Amino acid sequence: MLTVLAAVLLAAAVPLVVYAVVPVRAPAGGREDADAAGRADGPSPLRFLATPAAVERLDRSLQLANLLPRWSVHRVLRAKLVATLVALAVGTLLVAADPQPWRFLVGIALAGIAYLAPDLLVASRARERQDRIQRELPDALDQVTIAIEAGLGLETAIARAGQYGTGPLAEELTRTIQDMRVGFSRKDAWLALAGRTDVADLRRFARAIMQADQYGVSIAHVVRTQAKELRGKRRQRAEEKAMKVPVKILFPLMFSILPVLFIVVLGPGVLNLLTVLGTL
Repeated sequence: MLTVLAAVLLAAAVPLVVYAVVPVRAPAGGREDADAAGRADGPSPLRFLATPAAVERLDRSLQLANLLPRWSVHRVLRAKLVATLVALAVGTLLVAADPQPWRFLVGIALAGIAYLAPDLLVASRARERQDRIQRELPDALDQVTIAIEAGLGLETAIARAGQYGTGPLAEELTRTIQDMRVGFSRKDAWLALAGRTDVADLRRFARAIMQADQYGVSIAHVVRTQAKELRGKRRQRAEEKAMKVPVKILFPLMFSILPVLFIVVLGPGVLNLLTVLGTL
């Protein structure tokens, strides 16, 4: 019976795999329509697979990872469904081969891991992208400062930093300039940039630019101050990570390295002692 159930699950998983991996066709209405196509606001028959809060978190993670509209919420939910069904089929075959209690636990664990894996992968991609933006921000602001002091305007300096830079920060800066060129006000473009990212330093820089534009403060001075402050914060974060290294290696040292070292150093002596005592 379990074998038949596993075969049925595998047969159902084949068309679902095709359904899950087929890319969603982006609409022809431009970037904003394409982004809207991947948002969680659209109807999806697979919403029952996750709570509304989980769907909102997934939607935000997809935005932070810059996966929209290639990977929409609906497509990730399809991947969750397929992965869970395949894991259930594998678990059923495992139990059918030898129905032991631990095999039931392994099957349940496989299904749980398969269900959570798409969310974890998207969240990991989003976190890596935001960390990279945070690391690249001080250097990008240095480039913008040099360009402004050379006589370029703020938009032109940011456009050059995005044009000649690489990585997610350059992409976000280029998109911000494109928003300004298509009719967005400077404030709206910077607010959109802050909304697309989850980097506190970048949001702080966007607010500083908006305030400088509102009160007539020198843009070059604001950018230079922000770059200096962010370089100091980056150095502090590096020092903080260096201080955490001894604590992080304590448990691997205690449970992995030291026992092996004791065996290698004391093992021959203990064996010789047992041999001597055994002959007395």
